[in-house]
Amino acid sequence: MPVTPVYIICSPRPLVGKTLIARLLSEFLLLKNGTVNSFDINLKEPSLLEYLPRTTETADVIDTYGKMQLMDRLIVDDGIAKVIDLGFHAFDEFFKMTGEIGFLKEAARRHVAPVILFVADIDRVSARAFPMLQQQIPPNALITVDNEHVVRGELPAAMEGERVLRISALPTFLKTYVDRLNFSFTGYLRNEKDSSTELHQWIRRNYSSFRDLELSLLLQGS
Repeated sequence: MPVTPVYIICSPRPLVGKTLIARLLSEFLLLKNGTVNSFDINLKEPSLLEYLPRTTETADVIDTYGKMQLMDRLIVDDGIAKVIDLGFHAFDEFFKMTGEIGFLKEAARRHVAPVILFVADIDRVSARAFPMLQQQIPPNALITVDNEHVVRGELPAAMEGERVLRISALPTFLKTYVDRLNFSFTGYLRNEKDSSTELHQWIRRNYSSFRDLELSLLLQGS
């Protein structure tokens, strides 16, 4: 049976490229499925809401009302993929909450498939956070994101699991270009006729990775 995916992009650290990955994934899902629901849990600007205002809403996990409101939206098997850009400030509280309410078991019961995309870093905070996730999240639902812009070399051994999503680093001038609020990855693919450009290939490569990830979810749910 097909499942409704919920992608949670997270890190206990700021400035690791979470929002960039959330933008890429949201635009891919919008292109592929025609719809996506994205949630922005961030304090810092610019945020996912500013990049994709039509498909994104803000959420918080500061109080019980905010938590329950968010969980009610995530636990629905409506066939619409969800993307959460989870700010570093909310990392501990979010996973404490999901553990306490048995989010993963309830999701499975309702044919909802949470996927945690942990953006790796080489600092102590990340090194402590990853084992905590491993205790709570099944191996097939926990994916390490190796953002080469952040981890300039080998991933920490503890984070080198079976499931690693690699995001290659863009040159600085292209990074500045895609960081503009009015930039669209899908729009660039449609409008840039030269498919040999570095940015064109980078976007297509990441979209292909997301397609493979979505396919593995469908196979799990079948």
